[in-house]
Amino acid sequence: MKTLEILFLISILIVIYTYVGYGLVLYILVKLKRQFNRNSKQVFSNELPELTLMIAAYNEKDYVDLKVKNTQSLNYPKDKLKHVWVTDGSDDGTPEYLSNYPDVIVMHQPERRGKIAAINRAMKSVDTPIVVFSDANTMLGQDSLMVIAKLFQDPKTGCVSGEKRIFMKDKDGAASAGEGIYWKYESLLKKWDAELYSAVGAAGELFSIRTELFQEVEPDTLLDDFIISLRVAMKGYKIEYNPEAYAIESASANVKEELKRKIRISAGGIQSIVRLYPLLNIFKYRTLSFQYISHRVLRWTLAPLLLPIIFVLNLLIYNYSPVYQFLLICQIGFYFAALIGYLLEQKSIKIKVLFIPYYFVMMNYSVYRGFIRYLKNKQSVNWERAKRGA
Repeated sequence: MKTLEILFLISILIVIYTYVGYGLVLYILVKLKRQFNRNSKQVFSNELPELTLMIAAYNEKDYVDLKVKNTQSLNYPKDKLKHVWVTDGSDDGTPEYLSNYPDVIVMHQPERRGKIAAINRAMKSVDTPIVVFSDANTMLGQDSLMVIAKLFQDPKTGCVSGEKRIFMKDKDGAASAGEGIYWKYESLLKKWDAELYSAVGAAGELFSIRTELFQEVEPDTLLDDFIISLRVAMKGYKIEYNPEAYAIESASANVKEELKRKIRISAGGIQSIVRLYPLLNIFKYRTLSFQYISHRVLRWTLAPLLLPIIFVLNLLIYNYSPVYQFLLICQIGFYFAALIGYLLEQKSIKIKVLFIPYYFVMMNYSVYRGFIRYLKNKQSVNWERAKRGA
């Protein structure tokens, strides 16, 4: 076998493993673990801990009523739940409007320094054993806090990640279709990750940590939820995950808005890999490192880089075998479907089967844009919320 063929096959195997293979490996490992832990059951206490529900918000006046009513109606004892809003830099009247709700603690300062700076400041005032983070524009499931509290009864649990759900409508286009499918797959992987050992990071829409484990995060951090949660895991604690604790929000208004969000996430992903470099040491962190590299690092680095290389290599070895010819046709067909999906999206024509390749290509394209933005240090830490569908 020639060198080009070897490189081609290795590259394909890495990409397949990143997007599909890891899920299959994870499923098998979880099934095996279940066989060895059939009789282990967790006993829950009826005692519930005090929680601080922290919402870091910038110019979210339009969401205040919905969010506060949602959080006040959650199934959790009122005397054990503190509502805290941190509104640094908001100049649309958000902090003033929150005064309509006397049980909400508002922490505000005029200077806008970004979300993580606001969280770092607010965490110094938290006096409950557990803090729950959520976004202003997401609605929480009624029993979410109860589910989270019960998971913390395991002393090995240092962080709990909730599920991010996307509100879907029939009229939604590529952004919502692709984003919805992506998060359903992500949710499944997170569930298996947590069952095997630990989830790999948490979503900022809803996650919680033991207050004592919070480590102040660098003020220029882009993915604060990811960094906070994994630093907890690096201390030897598990990140639990339960889809019954969930936050729901509308999809991005369109692919342009979703691309903006993905580029920011990609830039933050590269930054996170650099800052969490000790986690690449599989000899020290073992299973956590295996999950982290397989689930996150490959997606933000090697897999997107290999996609165009695979296409070029396939062109070079096209005549070597009918198999290579078939694979090239498949690649051309896939990228052509992505192009058609893009063109249809521009004309507001929906054929959802084409949205999947379009979203996949867009997601990997965003990694290149995010990497360039990270190198140029041009990604602002200030809130840069993508517009959401109505």
